[in-house]
Amino acid sequence: MIPDFLCNGGGVTVSYFESVQNDMNYYWTKEEVLERLDTKMTLAFKDVLDMAKGEKVYMRDAAYMVAIARVVKAMELRGWL
Repeated sequence: MIPDFLCNGGGVTVSYFESVQNDMNYYWTKEEVLERLDTKMTLAFKDVLDMAKGEKVYMRDAAYMVAIARVVKAMELRGWL
């Protein structure tokens, strides 16, 4: 099973793409957006699946673990930890 917030993440991701395009004042074609979305969602799924298998947990728990690990990494890189 795919975690709910992972399978619903496509719309949020495309909204982010729209924001990036507006900031750059450079717009992608529909095909470019779909290709970027496919890449991002495939990598996100793979990361969650790898975590689920590696830690022997449910996919939803693995998705939380991946998300928390990314937040911790970002905080470390900013020197907050």
